Amino acid sequence: MQAEIVALQIDLSGRVALVTGGSRGLGRADALTLARAGADVAVADLLVESELSEETDRYGALATVARQQGLVHTEETVEEIRTMGRRALALRCDVTNRDDVDAAVARTVDQLGSVDILVNNAGTLDHVAQFANQSPELWERDLRVNLTGAFNCAQAVWPHMQERGWGRIVNMSSVAGTLGGFGQASYSTTKAGLLGLTKTLAMEGARHGITCNAIVPGVIGTEAFHMASSAMNERIVARTALKRPGEPQEIANAVAFLCSDLASFVTGLEFNVSGGVELFVF
Repeated sequence: MQAEIVALQIDLSGRVALVTGGSRGLGRADALTLARAGADVAVADLLVESELSEETDRYGALATVARQQGLVHTEETVEEIRTMGRRALALRCDVTNRDDVDAAVARTVDQLGSVDILVNNAGTLDHVAQFANQSPELWERDLRVNLTGAFNCAQAVWPHMQERGWGRIVNMSSVAGTLGGFGQASYSTTKAGLLGLTKTLAMEGARHGITCNAIVPGVIGTEAFHMASSAMNERIVARTALKRPGEPQEIANAVAFLCSDLASFVTGLEFNVSGGVELFVF
C-alpha cells in the first residue's frame, strides 16, 4: 500500500502572540511571520514611532541610531499585520520594568483575548569591549534587558498560559551563548543564561501544556549586522559552514515552527539556526 503523503502546514489561527523587540530585525520578522501563519500579534518594543524623541537615546547607541536613521517600525509592523486581516497591537514596553511588562500583557489579553505565544526577542547588542574593559554599568544593563527581561515577560504570561492549558515560549539566545564571544562577556553570559531559563521553563511548563524552546542564531543580516565592522562580519561569515549570513526570515521560520502544533512534542530545545558556525570549519 502506498503511504499517504500529508502536507503539513503551520497554522496559528486563533492564537495570540506577544513579540518583544518587535520594531526591527529578528523581532519584526517574527511578528510578521506569526501573523502570516494566522496569529494575532502584539508588537512590543522600547521604541515606538509616535513616541520617539531625543530622550529615548538614553537607552543606548543602537536606540540612538535606530531613531536617527528611521529604523523604528513598531507601528508600521502592526499596520502590515492588519492588512493581512489579523488583529494587532503596538505596545511601548521596557522589559526591565515589571510594571511595563504587566501592563503590556494586560492590554494584550484585554484587546486580543489571550497570550498564547511569547517570543522573548528584546535584547542589547552594543556593549563590545574585552573583558578588562567591560563597563559594570552596561554589564548590569545587559543582565536586566537580556535575561531579567525574558524572566519578567515569561512570568507575566505564565498564568494566562496555565489557565488555557496551552502555551509556547521562544527565547532568542545566540551562538555567543553557546560558544562565547570575544569582546562580548555580558552579551554571551546573558545569552547562555537564557538557555538555563529555557530548560527550566520547559520542565515546569510541561505539566501545563506549555513548551519553551530557545533559538540559537548565528550571524544574521539584520540592521545591527550591517552597522558592524565589515572586516569582522567577513571573518564570522568565513567560519560559517554555509559561508553567508542568515536572513531574519530564516530565524522567523524556526520560531513559527516551534510555536505551532507541529512542534507539540518539542520542548527544552537549543535550536541552532546558525549556518553551521558552531562546526569545525576550515
